[in-house]
Amino acid sequence: MDRQQEFVLRTLEERDIRFVRLWFTDVLGYLKSVAVAPAELEGAFSEGIGFDGSAIEGFSRVYESDMVAKPDPSTFQVLPWEAAGGGGHYSARMFCDIAMPDGSPSWADPRHVLRRTLSKASEAGFTCYVHPEIEFFLLRELNNDGREPVPADNGGFFDQASHDTAPHFRRHAIEALEAMGISVEFSHHENAPGQQEIDLRYADALTMADNVMTFRYVVKEVAITQGVRASFMPKPFTDQPGSGMHTHVSLFEGDGNAFYDAEDPYELSATGKAFVAGLLKHAREISGVTNQFVNSYKRLIVGGEAPTAVCWGHANRSALVRVPMYSPGKASSRRVEVRSLDSACNPYLAYAVIIAAGLKGVQEGYELPPAAEDDVWSLTESERRAAGYTSLPQNLGEALREMEHSELLAETLGEHVYEFFLRNKRAEWDAYRSKVTPFELSTFLPIL
Repeated sequence: MDRQQEFVLRTLEERDIRFVRLWFTDVLGYLKSVAVAPAELEGAFSEGIGFDGSAIEGFSRVYESDMVAKPDPSTFQVLPWEAAGGGGHYSARMFCDIAMPDGSPSWADPRHVLRRTLSKASEAGFTCYVHPEIEFFLLRELNNDGREPVPADNGGFFDQASHDTAPHFRRHAIEALEAMGISVEFSHHENAPGQQEIDLRYADALTMADNVMTFRYVVKEVAITQGVRASFMPKPFTDQPGSGMHTHVSLFEGDGNAFYDAEDPYELSATGKAFVAGLLKHAREISGVTNQFVNSYKRLIVGGEAPTAVCWGHANRSALVRVPMYSPGKASSRRVEVRSLDSACNPYLAYAVIIAAGLKGVQEGYELPPAAEDDVWSLTESERRAAGYTSLPQNLGEALREMEHSELLAETLGEHVYEFFLRNKRAEWDAYRSKVTPFELSTFLPIL
């Protein structure tokens, strides 16, 4: 037994923790959990916990359904609230790696997909760090009857919103996150009523993907204690901006930032430029993963404060990728910001395809096109074409057609995840297309 496992078992005993939740995600990014008693954990470390993989979206077929969840002791954290029933007892959680009965990693495990990509980066000499800005909505209630939800407040960007509903939500959420070892850099009210943003301090990509899954769980739990509901739906309101997850990415070689070049006017190295070029070249084909729901494309529209064209800029927030210039001369701060992701994506798969696209640019020596200095949102379609900007996919169907022809995604996701993801999302797109909407009925039924 290694030191991390010993630490976990000792902590369980010292804190009198009665249940440990073993977490993992399915291919679509939904959090799954199985609770075990502390007495079972030593066996779980050595042998794992067996389960029916055919019952999990995208994991396995019925005739090969036996799978094993192996807890990763490095992800152990005590949940920052008492377990149901109180009594001073707490629960803890660990993320799991999913394996086959013979001990080999499951190709269906999103964590394994990201690990494979990070291993390729490591073979090239790079360590990948990411830092997400996660947006979401606080709502008075969640409803599924077709009505737009009611936001918890009427605040705007950076407002110190004063309201009776959940006035201290962000403070409580941040305290809970930091109690679980997740460092928060900033938090503030976003543009739309009820919309919040919490930015997490940078970490390696696998740790951050775990943190994003924990973040979504913690935020929803804290919201309930405050009498509201939290939603990471990309675009819940027709006339308000959607919720993104702008993600800052950097590659380090040892202790040095591979994206930094003091001699470049914008302090972006040749490696950084090639990485951005890779993101641009493969932007359309990775959209189905970074923006995986039919609702995601309601956010990626002109005027929606989200990118719509494949281009990059230095301080240009209308671009798909930008190079922030907050700290000139600070080598460790040089990074690129990918602005298309929404906060409902599967972070393991999304980070895997982003890193893979950027690394492809580095390995193949892609050339970076000129930066966009215009407000891309204000350009007409013909002006965009004249400037050489292609558009991001405008709906999930278009994104899937790009994904179907992508060798990069097939290689990055692996055959199993790639084929399941396409099959599942085609079904979602077909179901959406066949639905007659209230817009159609109210607009056309009276006149046609």
